[in-house]
Amino acid sequence: MTVVTRFAPSPTGYLHVGGARTALYSWLVARANGGKFVLRIEDTDRERSTQEAIDAILEGMEWLGLSWDEGPFYQTKRFDRYNQFIDQMLEQGSAYKCYCSHERLDAMREAQMAAGEKPRYDGHCRDNPNASGDSFVVRFRNPQTGSVRFDDHIRGPIEFANTELDDLIIRRTDGAPTYNFCVVIDDWDMNITHVVRGEDHINNTPRQINILQALGAPVPEYAHVSMILGDDGKKLSKRHGAVSVMQYRDDGYLPQAVLNYLVRLGWSHGDQEIFSLAEMIEHFSLDAVNKAASAFNTEKLNWLNQHYMKTMPASEVAGYLAWHFADQGIDYSNGPSLEQIIAVQADRVKTLKEMATISGYFYQEYADFDEDAAKKHLRPVAAEALSVVRDKLAALSTWTAEGIHQAIADTCEQLQIGMGKVGMPLRVAVTGGGNSPSLDSTLALLEQQQVVGRIERALRYILARAADAAN
Repeated sequence: MTVVTRFAPSPTGYLHVGGARTALYSWLVARANGGKFVLRIEDTDRERSTQEAIDAILEGMEWLGLSWDEGPFYQTKRFDRYNQFIDQMLEQGSAYKCYCSHERLDAMREAQMAAGEKPRYDGHCRDNPNASGDSFVVRFRNPQTGSVRFDDHIRGPIEFANTELDDLIIRRTDGAPTYNFCVVIDDWDMNITHVVRGEDHINNTPRQINILQALGAPVPEYAHVSMILGDDGKKLSKRHGAVSVMQYRDDGYLPQAVLNYLVRLGWSHGDQEIFSLAEMIEHFSLDAVNKAASAFNTEKLNWLNQHYMKTMPASEVAGYLAWHFADQGIDYSNGPSLEQIIAVQADRVKTLKEMATISGYFYQEYADFDEDAAKKHLRPVAAEALSVVRDKLAALSTWTAEGIHQAIADTCEQLQIGMGKVGMPLRVAVTGGGNSPSLDSTLALLEQQQVVGRIERALRYILARAADAAN
């Protein structure tokens, strides 16, 4: 048997974190078993489904690298197929027409709730030869005895009494088939063997199994994944910040780090924390997924992201970093290579967005000095040190980190001052602020004349401040 899994989002919004984890788990089941992974867009909710949401889902899947083998299939393009089966079920008697009005159904539900009963259709038209009207829905004739039992890979045996399930509407008055029926036909047509989805679908499962059995179709295996909680222990939502997968890209996370983080939200393999995709495929098992809800931990994601920035090939990280420079309007074509930036900055930041932000001075002149850094380090007392180090740097015949380091050291020795009295004013002069990688490495990535020019700018700043103070 070929294992076939599917990810079937509804295009009513972006690809959120919970959906991305479900997609990853489903993708891993297929890849671990040499099977197929199907992408299906469940767009039967035509009022809320949008092309923008479809594009966001596809973009999110592609960014994460979760490639699909078949699809994307769209339910709205398969209505003829669904209605073919519904007509067949009407003929066979496993479905029937229901002419009950909205008014009757509303009154029925109100009476049931007033009596403390679970609202459910009362079967008025099920075996009523006198039922008629101008419009009707089609309902599935659900079994009235026995139960539906299935072994969930994550939750173990689950059983529903058929008396708890009413006769589900499978076609609306406008002729459109409903979600639960479309899912059944899709899973059958697409030979889905394993359904991995959120726990909010557990109550749909017995209804779908009964329809599959009425059609004589095979029943897939099921695994219902628990929800993800925010850092505060509450259900993950927009108030927690980044819940869209593409928001994580925008915030500077690598897809490799996001995948590694998501796979561990409910699954583990011993004490291992870092997993390549190959290792995920090798070790992942639905039976090892925890049924308890998982809590999101942003600090853990940050740690993972920095790990991947530092350990992935710099040439690969550079492709993602380039997006952030472009997003911030920084032209990185003239200056050090992005690989060089990664080498000196990866230890100092948690995200690529931060890396691009603090590296702008390598490619463009900073607008102003950081006010606090300039007030502390660009004072008249620093002018002599900056002048001497400027001359020594300008005199270097080869521009290397070693030569730069020696020029700074020689300045300290000549003026009989500590490294901080030269290094900090020089750092502020060259970068505009008080933080940077090691000074010799930073200066080496800039052009010699660029560095000299920025020192002269700082000296002019010191003179201007002194003049203002004198006045």
